[in-house]
Amino acid sequence: MMKHLSLDRRIQSLFPVALASLLVIGTARLVLDNLKSNHSQIFRLYGWPRGEKHRLPIVLSPKDRIEEKCNVFEGKWVWDNVSYPHYTEESCPFLVKQVTCHRNGRPDSYYKNWRWQPNGCNLPRFDPLKLLQILRGKRLMFVGDSVQRAQFESMVCLVQSVIPEGKKSLRRVPPRKIFKAEEYDVSIEYYWAPFIVESNSDHATNHTVLKRSVKLDSIAKHGKEWEGVDVLVFESYVWWMYKPLINATYGSPYNVKEYNVTTAYRLALETWANWIDSKINPHNQKVFFMRAGNGRLEVMETASMSQTQSKVHTGALAQASRSWT
Repeated sequence: MMKHLSLDRRIQSLFPVALASLLVIGTARLVLDNLKSNHSQIFRLYGWPRGEKHRLPIVLSPKDRIEEKCNVFEGKWVWDNVSYPHYTEESCPFLVKQVTCHRNGRPDSYYKNWRWQPNGCNLPRFDPLKLLQILRGKRLMFVGDSVQRAQFESMVCLVQSVIPEGKKSLRRVPPRKIFKAEEYDVSIEYYWAPFIVESNSDHATNHTVLKRSVKLDSIAKHGKEWEGVDVLVFESYVWWMYKPLINATYGSPYNVKEYNVTTAYRLALETWANWIDSKINPHNQKVFFMRAGNGRLEVMETASMSQTQSKVHTGALAQASRSWT
């Protein structure tokens, strides 16, 4: 009889422990289910972890797509005063003075109404909301000289109009500019690297030097700022301002000599490509390269990351005649 009483008491003593365990498990399940929800109060207060943001489906209609067979690099500039421009100087508070033509005295505005028209298809109209949805939780960085800085500022102007006040910001952290779209956790950035590889013109604000010199085999200083960026867009027009010769070093940093600019450019891009090959993951990062030719003929070349290898491969060339004023 005493043994039965002792056993009953032991069983009864386990009830509170079992009940407490069920309550803990139930509470944990509710918390986890709440964290999975897009309406979680935790994420409303503290935001989603970077790269883990809940992604809503992005709907792309047929008019949002470009036909695979269409070569967007072959076409011409056409006049369009109905759907262009996408923005004006007055509507974008993030433009710096040197790129605001009207503020600097240009009287006409016709240059804003030219649109690129491929020969065999139509380009979809730019949709800033779709771009922000695609870039949700990611970093897009433009790398290059002042031409690339203008591309960065144009991109910021294209998307900022759909972002509410107080949910967007622009910070200057030389040699970077960082635009943030808070609701999308998107970062659009610019990094000053005029020759892509290192040079004596790398200071973000004091880069006008009497004699520029390029370190053709040095990129590590810049590269550490590019690591982990989801989408990188490179450009360097400044090379062609020094044709036919440019001062550079290769091997020894103290042996400065004159290089043919095309030879120096090739060596610099080899250094850049080797960095990409060793630092970029083609499965979750994208790299694009844009080249602009000098004179009245513009040559645009793009490159993107191969999904099967980490080397950059160049795309087709497009030649477009444009009048410069």
